[in-house]
Amino acid sequence: MINHKIVLEDTTLRDGEQTPGLFFTKEEKLLIHNKLVEAGVKWIEAGIPAMGGEEVEYLKMLVAQGSDATLIAWNRGILEDVEFSLKLGFKAIHIGLPTSEIHLKNSIGKDKVWLLSRAKELIDYAKSKGAFVSISSEDVGRTDRSFLQEYAGIVFEAGADRLRLSDTIGILTPEQYGEIVKSVVSSCPIPVQCHTHNDYGLALANLLSGLNAGATYFHVTVNGIGERAGMTDLAQAYMVLKNLYGIDLGLNGTKLSALSSLVEELSGIKMPPWCPIVGSNVFAHESGIHVNGMLHNSNTFEPFDPSQVGGSRKYVLGKHSGRALIAFILYNHNMYYDDSILRMCLSEVRSISIKQKKPLSNEELFEIYYKIKPTNATN
Repeated sequence: MINHKIVLEDTTLRDGEQTPGLFFTKEEKLLIHNKLVEAGVKWIEAGIPAMGGEEVEYLKMLVAQGSDATLIAWNRGILEDVEFSLKLGFKAIHIGLPTSEIHLKNSIGKDKVWLLSRAKELIDYAKSKGAFVSISSEDVGRTDRSFLQEYAGIVFEAGADRLRLSDTIGILTPEQYGEIVKSVVSSCPIPVQCHTHNDYGLALANLLSGLNAGATYFHVTVNGIGERAGMTDLAQAYMVLKNLYGIDLGLNGTKLSALSSLVEELSGIKMPPWCPIVGSNVFAHESGIHVNGMLHNSNTFEPFDPSQVGGSRKYVLGKHSGRALIAFILYNHNMYYDDSILRMCLSEVRSISIKQKKPLSNEELFEIYYKIKPTNATN
């Protein structure tokens, strides 16, 4: 059971922007930050100072304007990176370090002895400056379990405020990720953060498993953007926790659809219409049986009301529509109809939607209606 305090942290502006081919301008990043804060997000991983250039300009602007959220600066395992982040005015930093043999050897060309020494050095320096220090165990899925526990104990004793357990290439099952989190929290009192990638479509499941195993913090991005298959989606994580687990993280859910649309527009990455929570089809209904049920009771075929996430319900006129939707539309426009008119309208709607391979608008239905309506019928 998730019966302890948990903290959502958004990394759209760091991990999200690492989506291949994606970049945000400094103005766009500030806008996304501001909208995240408006939605009630309290922790934001803001970017990577070591990138320099426009990234630094944006980070300076962000620090200068201030934020109601705790801002995290991401750093490589390099002292100069950490020094620069603190010099920019960040009060909280993250240090990215790998712990698996394959990453240590092939990504940074170091060994475990170096890792433990460097981690202690960087934590000691940042804590001497009064910073909140987060540190990674990257590629945790391929990290030796006993070494992970040793690493967790060492970074905790060095003063780290939390340990990020990153399933860097998304290879873990929920059972495996939960066991890894449990192995850390049972051996060391350091708070743990979940960072789960979606390569097998298990990011959200792994996140929930990690929280259930005792993790405190967790990472999300708007629309689940990020490297390769992305990572845990903010709206999905928030709504699952709120509606299915009874955990309200204090976000303003009515902002979620607009936030998704903003990032979709600025990133140029269009969301599939069936994307959970904020997809354009989530509250769309075409099937005759579904629409008939919805018109009687909106709980019939919707798990939650669209107003919870700032969405809107729509009924679609197409091949699978039934007479109930046509009657509903005609009634709401004060148009006369009987069973004969409904049958003929439905036949035409289905035929035309198949030919044009898209739904019909209300106006197209009205054109059909006026062609078949008895001349002596009144509206």
